[in-house]
Amino acid sequence: MLNHPVDLIPALDRLGYVVDEELATVLFVMLKLEKPLLLEGEPGVGKTEVAHILASYLNTDLIRLQCYEGLDAHHAIYDWNYQKQLLAIKLQEQTSLSLKEKESIIFGEDYLMKRPLLKAITSEKPVVLLIDEIDRADEEFEAFLLEILSAFQITIPEVGTIKAKHKPLVILTSNRTRDLSDALKRRCLYFWVPYPSIEKEIQIIKKHIPDVEEKLAGEIVQYVHKMRDLQLEKTPGVAETIDWVKGVMALNTNRVSDALSCVVKVRARCKPPQRTIICRKWPIVVD
Repeated sequence: MLNHPVDLIPALDRLGYVVDEELATVLFVMLKLEKPLLLEGEPGVGKTEVAHILASYLNTDLIRLQCYEGLDAHHAIYDWNYQKQLLAIKLQEQTSLSLKEKESIIFGEDYLMKRPLLKAITSEKPVVLLIDEIDRADEEFEAFLLEILSAFQITIPEVGTIKAKHKPLVILTSNRTRDLSDALKRRCLYFWVPYPSIEKEIQIIKKHIPDVEEKLAGEIVQYVHKMRDLQLEKTPGVAETIDWVKGVMALNTNRVSDALSCVVKVRARCKPPQRTIICRKWPIVVD
């Protein structure tokens, strides 16, 4: 039983997620109010992982909807099994059923293909619903979400309105490639997830790689933070930091630059006026 936001910190820490009091407070409010939570931030700061760790903490299923340009209701909410419907129509041709009775059969639940949003609404137990990278979807798709985020129900023209058996805990993530609508934001709690501090990122590395040397973790985190200040085309996230440490350890080398492929994800260009040397002990040069 949660009595205070700080109670979440050790609980999530045991599951391998380092959370500060500010984020713990937002998650606490979300759990108490059962309101959707919109997490915005740069790619690679751990927004998606919040949903995974929350599902683990609550010991429930995670249902994920990955958003992309052109996503529509049929791919996100529901679709009909047209082949099965056509077969049913053929089988009913010689029956004495009325047209209304035939329609009720072919538009029954047996022919309804549930996509992530409908699965979350009709689940027999509370689940965590992750709507990942909502900013990649079109603005029109946000209109489909409003009914779900406010009333926790879905309207299907052939069936009617389906209300949630159990309210799902909804987390939306955004890399802020575009502004989201005010209508969507009004229905959500909000939190901006920043890049972690040096101390926090070292903690994260230790959670994922318990046998890492303190010196190696500290040096690589220092370099990554300098890279983030350079405003590179692809700024390294926490996942790249962890991969870099793993790469150096796998190579069993003292030169962290040998594993740069784990963290630098753009083509290297050598333009002397723009070069920045991140590390003089182990020269790492980034445009």
